[in-house]
Amino acid sequence: MLVRYVGQRLLASLVVVIGVTIITFLVMHVTAGNYVPGLEVSLETRPEDAQRLRQQLGLDQPLYVQYWTWLSGIVFRGDFGRSLIDNTTVMSHIADRLPNTLLLTATAIVLGVGISIPMGVMAAVRRGRRLDDFLTVLSTAGVAVPQFWLGLLLILVFSVSFHRWGLPWLPSSGAHDVLITDFDPLDRFVHLIMPATVLAFFYVSIWSRFTRSSMIEVLSQDYVRTARAKGMPERRVNFVHALRNAVVPMVTLIGLELPGLVAGGLIVEVVFGWPGIGRLAYERAVDYDYTMVLGITTFAAFLVVAGNLVADVLYGVLDPRIRYGKA
Repeated sequence: MLVRYVGQRLLASLVVVIGVTIITFLVMHVTAGNYVPGLEVSLETRPEDAQRLRQQLGLDQPLYVQYWTWLSGIVFRGDFGRSLIDNTTVMSHIADRLPNTLLLTATAIVLGVGISIPMGVMAAVRRGRRLDDFLTVLSTAGVAVPQFWLGLLLILVFSVSFHRWGLPWLPSSGAHDVLITDFDPLDRFVHLIMPATVLAFFYVSIWSRFTRSSMIEVLSQDYVRTARAKGMPERRVNFVHALRNAVVPMVTLIGLELPGLVAGGLIVEVVFGWPGIGRLAYERAVDYDYTMVLGITTFAAFLVVAGNLVADVLYGVLDPRIRYGKA
């Protein structure tokens, strides 16, 4: 059953990926057209030279030919294209920035899970009380407060003000000290504190409310009431029997955070100057390097599909009530 289910999901995912690549390619074509960065800065560039360059890049071909050439390169060679600015491969830039983004996102997810689940459980157990109201306000603020504003606020307080007051201050940008040539875990941790906190604050706001809703639903089930009737301690009922079933849907939400490697961390990476994939996409979009942006967007789409597939499989493994054959 599992193999059949995974096969069905892979076929559905293939359709989604093709659709995403078509839409993304068309959007980039409409936005950039045949524009090639750098041609306009040289007054000595002749029209025939510009036309020859466009022919070399394949920009003079029909749109469907350009799409097939680009897609076949991804499928058969793993080639996501080349930059229009420096002619380097997209994958080389992704491979260079991916570890930093993985570090930031993984840290934020670990913080988010470690904080949101206890918050959600406490809010559900004390539903309608002051603690529940306080946690509700806190989680609502996490969704309402823009990430860029929170990031700038932390920089103002913990970098600028603390430095002015003579207190231990945190670096405002970058992933490491430029004066340190070797890898220093402590230096990397210090640079990671603020961007990971901002990103985790957003995760906590959503996941804590989701955990609260799931816990409230599970606490009303018959097997929970039976466990209480047998005299089982309340803490064991809440944190063992109820929580185990309440956190199963969290697997889906966490799996969907894979696309956050690009989209979710973009604002945080730009604000804190974190050298990740999101910042790379922003910088190249400003420079009209649309082949780079196209490659990064497609890579993110693959992450979305992979995250959905992994989340669905793990969801069924953790919850025996799910039958793959009925999916």
